[in-house]
Order: sequence, then structure tokens, then C-alpha cells
Amino acid sequence: MNIHDDPDDIEYQNTMKLQARQISDAQFHKFEGYAAEIFSAFGMDLNTPATKDTPRRFIKALFDSTEGYDGDPKLLRVFDTECRGEPDCRLSQVVEGPIPFFALCEHHALPFYGMAYVGYIAHENIIGISKLTRLVRLFAKRFAVQERIGQQIADSLETMLHPHGVAVFLEAHHLCMEMRGVREISPKTRTTVWRGHYADDPTLRSEFFTACGLQRNER
Repeated sequence: MNIHDDPDDIEYQNTMKLQARQISDAQFHKFEGYAAEIFSAFGMDLNTPATKDTPRRFIKALFDSTEGYDGDPKLLRVFDTECRGEPDCRLSQVVEGPIPFFALCEHHALPFYGMAYVGYIAHENIIGISKLTRLVRLFAKRFAVQERIGQQIADSLETMLHPHGVAVFLEAHHLCMEMRGVREISPKTRTTVWRGHYADDPTLRSEFFTACGLQRNER
């Protein structure tokens, strides 16, 4: 089945079915020229075999790295459970991770990358396990901040599935901190989102981390 047609679901469907971006050949060549001008001004010799196509490759890589803006219609399909129509019925936790992701920091357009762990307490609907990976990458493959990726994943799962709870844990290295600024190599940035029963129950949060293979106690 597809997700239901209440206003929140319709907004979600519109997000999943975004019009794929189209860049004409003329636009691409214009962007390639801008990139060549910048690289040249910063000292790159664009007349070598290794670098003559770098502006083109850079623009293509940037386009590919932000394909999350195109949406993902495959995320529209969910499945009913035996709990349909039973508000107090509760199924087990569904947990997926680690899910590798790469994103571009919206402040510096530099990459940050890491692992995502996503869980929900199934109720009336479930989604295919592979779709959790698709959901993470949908919001990561954009100009983003880590905190917002977690919130967007949780918002989408709540809209799609109406679960009893949603948990999202992200940990990532940020090259905008490692390559510039304080230039700290080792730290990871960790963010969590707890919704529904996860927000109220530290035991559930600990079970989530255990299912993820992470040693962490929530009290």
C-alpha cells in the first residue's frame, strides 16, 4: 500500500516525488567555466593531463553528491501489520545500522561522513529494511547539517509509519573542522533524536544502543 492521504502524508509524498533536477548542457558548461576560473585563480594549472578535466569532474561530483534533492519515490511504499486499527498494539523494535553516509556541510560545502543508526517501534505500518538506508541517504546527499539530517529522518518515519517511537543516532567526522578551523582530526560529532516511547523510556534507549552494537547506557 502507499502511505495515507492526510495533509502530513501528502507533504511527505511531495518530498519523495520531487522533480529530478535538470541541468542543460549550456548551464553545465557555464558552471564548468566558473569552476575553472576559481581553480586557476587559486593556483591550479589546468593545462596538464591530470587537471584539464577537473572543473567538469568537480561539477559532476557536486551534482551527484546532492542527489537527495531529487527525492526517492521508492520510499512511498509501506506495509500494514497485524496491529492496524489497534492503538495499544505494539510490535518489536526495528533497528538498522551502521548505515554509512556522506553529506556536504552547508556552511563550507566540505564533506562530513559517518554512520547512522535508525530504529522504530513498529505499530500499524512497517517499511522494507533497505528503505531505512535509502531514507538516510535521501537527507544526507544534500547541503546539510548533522542535526537536521537526524530530525528529517525521524520526521519522515513518523509520517510514513505512525510508530510508537523513533530513534536516530548519527556519528560523523566533519572535514570543515579537520581541514580548517581548529584542525582537530580525531573527534566525532554525535547526535541523537528520540521520539515517542524512546523519549520517555531510558531502558528502550539502552536496548536501541545494544541492538546497534554500541555500548552505551541511558539513564
